Amino acid sequence: MTNTLSAPVIDTKGKLPQFWEGDVIFFANLLELFFGNEKETNELEEIVGEVDSYGGRLVPILNLLFRGKNNLLVLERHSAGVLNQYFEQELGLSLPRTEIMSPDNYRLVGEALAQNETSLVQDRLSTIADHGAYWIDGYVTDGTLTGIATSLGKKTVTTQEGCWKGNNKLLLHQFLESQTLPTPPTCLANHKTEILSCMAELSQAGFDEVVLKSQIGASGIGILRVKKIGTFDEARLIDIPEHLFYEGPVMVQGWLSPDRPGIQAIKSPSVQMFLDEKSVWLFDITEQILSRDSVHEGNVSPPPYLSRIAGAREELFRQATLAGQWLHDQGYRGTASTDFLFVERDDSSLPDVYVCEINARVTGATYPCLLARHFTPDGHWLMQNLRLKQPMGGAELLIILQEAGLLFQKGDEVGILPINFNFGSDEQVHKGQFLCLAPSHEVCWNLLEKAEQMLPVEWQADRD
Repeated sequence: MTNTLSAPVIDTKGKLPQFWEGDVIFFANLLELFFGNEKETNELEEIVGEVDSYGGRLVPILNLLFRGKNNLLVLERHSAGVLNQYFEQELGLSLPRTEIMSPDNYRLVGEALAQNETSLVQDRLSTIADHGAYWIDGYVTDGTLTGIATSLGKKTVTTQEGCWKGNNKLLLHQFLESQTLPTPPTCLANHKTEILSCMAELSQAGFDEVVLKSQIGASGIGILRVKKIGTFDEARLIDIPEHLFYEGPVMVQGWLSPDRPGIQAIKSPSVQMFLDEKSVWLFDITEQILSRDSVHEGNVSPPPYLSRIAGAREELFRQATLAGQWLHDQGYRGTASTDFLFVERDDSSLPDVYVCEINARVTGATYPCLLARHFTPDGHWLMQNLRLKQPMGGAELLIILQEAGLLFQKGDEVGILPINFNFGSDEQVHKGQFLCLAPSHEVCWNLLEKAEQMLPVEWQADRD
């Protein structure tokens, strides 16, 4: 598709758009995020942990996103029954039917599709073959998902090409340059040895650190921060993983840091989007909670600083509008987010605003945003990914929150809403995604602090 920039953009100002009418079979397989890049997939499994239970985050929101009456969620392992009971009985949410397909079986389906082994594909998909859903969807639309849709006689929500392009950082960067939108100093490296010349170029521009970005990545995978580039030599190239070049040239960008002269602070806002055939909806703004290594650990909405910076919201939405229209022109449809960097400088009242990346999928902010805006459309919310220092049972954790008066109930304005539990091999909750709802940011943060102070639960922020 060409960049026609023609789709109208609708700002719903914190209200949810009208999502899909109809039913879906949604494959919640996080390991397919990288379009066949197995090294990145292995890295995700090793670093994030409990990946197979992350799909449970879709249980409370799928029927909000697809408003049919017969949605099917295909998980990698069973979700928390105690949470499902809470969602239905206490929150009044409608939940999808669920089936289980292990990552290995999903891969086997992909291999069978590639080899045109029709009988094996039908056998693996037998439990869902007769489902009446119109659509097939997943975190990304890759060759396997497209093949499943074709074999079942169904449509994918977005195209394989549109999904790949929409998640491609280099294609986005080239578009931003074509629109004369600001971008960090960037150099392309076609192979490892060219990284050295890129570092030399950026060092001359005054940078002591760079970030290497593969074209496709997620959750901090496919991104490598390199410090002290002035001392980086050929011997250290062995530390650069080959899988960064899986899709082709790697972007080498100057690392913007509050430690650089003239920079006061750096913020990380994100605009939540939904794209249908005719429109791009901008329906919430969040601030990403990042670790010291810039890895995503949660979100807060609205960004606490946005109201104090004159003109910041307008510039954010101007660039988000262009980014959303570009994404629409690639053929992508569904939920997405445009992530930004706000760079506050000593010599300017208006920060530099950079589009950092587009995540064209159900993202880590989609779950809390849909639930928060469903229950408290005008409220504030905070979601953190928290790892328990001592694993415990899911029922026990819910009871503790309820008895302390902290568990969110339908009709409340304040409370903690557990979105999902991540289980270890011991079937205990090792971490989870916890959503705090309140009229202010201060109360949201106080909820988490109060929970840890009052309860026999210790936790720490963890990567999402």
